[in-house]
Amino acid sequence: MEFVDYYKILEVDKSATPEEIKNAYRKLARKHHPDLNPNDKTANKKFQELNEANEVLSDPEKRKKYDQYGKDWKHSEEFEKAKHQQRPAGNRPGYDFGGGEEDDFSDFFASMFGGSSHSRKQAKYRGQDYNAELQLNLTDAYKTQQQTLSVNGKNIRITIPAGVENGQVIKLKAHGAPGINGGPAGDLYITFSIVNNTQFKRAENDLHSTVDIDLYTAVLGGEVMLDTMDGKVKLKVKPGTQSSSKMKLKGKGFPVYKKEGEYGDMIVTFNVKIPTHLTEKQKELFTELSKSSL
Repeated sequence: MEFVDYYKILEVDKSATPEEIKNAYRKLARKHHPDLNPNDKTANKKFQELNEANEVLSDPEKRKKYDQYGKDWKHSEEFEKAKHQQRPAGNRPGYDFGGGEEDDFSDFFASMFGGSSHSRKQAKYRGQDYNAELQLNLTDAYKTQQQTLSVNGKNIRITIPAGVENGQVIKLKAHGAPGINGGPAGDLYITFSIVNNTQFKRAENDLHSTVDIDLYTAVLGGEVMLDTMDGKVKLKVKPGTQSSSKMKLKGKGFPVYKKEGEYGDMIVTFNVKIPTHLTEKQKELFTELSKSSL
């Protein structure tokens, strides 16, 4: 098996922090994503390599094994087990693990897993998991939709339920790398990045909105039109409404993930706009009003 330098693929140093690895992966994955390079086989291959490198280096345990065993890192557990069980005693034949060099690892793994000329049965191993990031607008995440992803040269059509959250991860079983020696394929993990392209602020399943009302409506009451994710609604304003006061519109928030027909609430905050550039007549009226309230 040829050694693959995952650090070189992600263009980071071996001492890179988890955050540096994460940022490097996101930057390069966007650049080489199949959706942006539909007919570029080189970019498609590069994208697969990036997913593989990120899958290993973003996992502290896998990264530790990779740094220690190189290309044989997947078999590190077998190596450690055999290291204790098959250590030579006296003239009994066995393996000398004392040197710890990569060639020693490779020779050992070759004999353990069928790389040598003997007839030992080859072991089966599960394929690597793939990691991908899918970006959606908040308006897209509001409704159930289908999208097609290109993974390992294959197009996969997936259904994304309404209500998916930023940072949420879903698993597609057996859509990762092929297994070794007939072993099962790995899985594909998709992380969602939700971009808020609306005027609303999302807090789990609730949406928050601010609506401006004039002083007269705040004092006397009235009606205002309010935008929601599924259209406009008429909102009744009670007389004496204070600035920063809130109103809850039940069921006008964001859909609950995988619970069809269930929605969060819309939390509306009123912002009372104080009139400016009053005429002299208006000032007189406000003065009379202030005196009458004493």
